[in-house]
Amino acid sequence: MRSATISRQTAETKITVEINLDGTGSYDNQTGVGFFDHMLDQLARHSLIDITIRAEGDYHIDDHHTVEDTGIALGQALAQALGDKKGIRRYGECHLPMDDAQVRCALDLSARPYLVWNVEIPTQKIGTFDTELVREFFTAFATHGGITLHIDQLHGFNSHHIVEAAFKAVARALRLAVETDPRKSDAIPSTKGAL
Repeated sequence: MRSATISRQTAETKITVEINLDGTGSYDNQTGVGFFDHMLDQLARHSLIDITIRAEGDYHIDDHHTVEDTGIALGQALAQALGDKKGIRRYGECHLPMDDAQVRCALDLSARPYLVWNVEIPTQKIGTFDTELVREFFTAFATHGGITLHIDQLHGFNSHHIVEAAFKAVARALRLAVETDPRKSDAIPSTKGAL
């Protein structure tokens, strides 16, 4: 089983993340941030990675620490579940349309974290959720998951659609990247012999 459990506790947040890379996309995410839970559910469903998250944060300040620290813990769980990365496809990509929005994601499970973020979210809020936290989440996730992650908005004007398309595009690209390559299931996908 390619699975992991990460628990992270600071003065600001208390978070537990459980993932199974070989799941069916089941999810049970409770962070205390409703819109964020909805996005995490999309990430699980469309990546076919089972994800369970429990988070408590300093909501009296804002949602920043909870969203960022969830990204950290989820990235750590992904890296742990992948282990030495033997047999994975490593790369994934997706062009994801959602009504007016289209977002492209390309990623590499390279152990070289890097985020390219070309997304313009037109409003500062979706409900009560601060839209600037979407980038914060993906920065933390890429950094701690060791992911080279490119997210590009091709078009879109509805903030909810743009953000949801971004999460779904990352999910679908991740689904491809973590899959076992049947042609090379016994090898690290790198000429260096390690990732």
